[in-house]
Amino acid sequence: MEEKEREKRGVVLRKLFVSALYLSAFTFGGGYVIVTLMKKKFADEYHWIGEEEMLDLVAIAQSAPGAVAVNGAVAVGYKLAGIAGAITAIAATVIPPFVIISLISICYDAFRSSQAVSWMLEGMQAGVGAVIAAVVYEMARGIVHGRNWISIGIMAASFLAACVFGIPVTVIVLVCIAVGIARTFLEKRRKTECPF
Repeated sequence: MEEKEREKRGVVLRKLFVSALYLSAFTFGGGYVIVTLMKKKFADEYHWIGEEEMLDLVAIAQSAPGAVAVNGAVAVGYKLAGIAGAITAIAATVIPPFVIISLISICYDAFRSSQAVSWMLEGMQAGVGAVIAAVVYEMARGIVHGRNWISIGIMAASFLAACVFGIPVTVIVLVCIAVGIARTFLEKRRKTECPF
């Protein structure tokens, strides 16, 4: 029985490493893009985690300091296989950008003056904009389908605060954390007062 568990864990770690390496190597546009692709791979394809849980992991990845892609990989890896999963996911997520940036830095002068590279980067920017818009749509749709009016209100207020009033994202995140803590505290208090 223990042997089977170890074998199953090894398969999960291998799949996790290959998937995270692939996603990191072929994802352009930052952490929000890779997090969406992680959701498609780990929640929709492998069914390792649920959609609701993936949204929670994304929230943790966004709230924690550091790169969203690495934070997301740590959260997903830890959820799937503990410390070994987190280390596996980090290694797989960090290796491709490290190698690519190292190679580019060697040939930086040639890249900087190349018109073809400039056009390629402009095209990638347009594609990344579309992918980030798709991420926003997917995450917002999940919240709206949950029909939790408080969450929908928080989402709308955060959007208005950032896009209309220009409030810094740091302030918005801190306020949302405070609201989340208050909601959790009130929910627990309500359940202890009324156990039925």
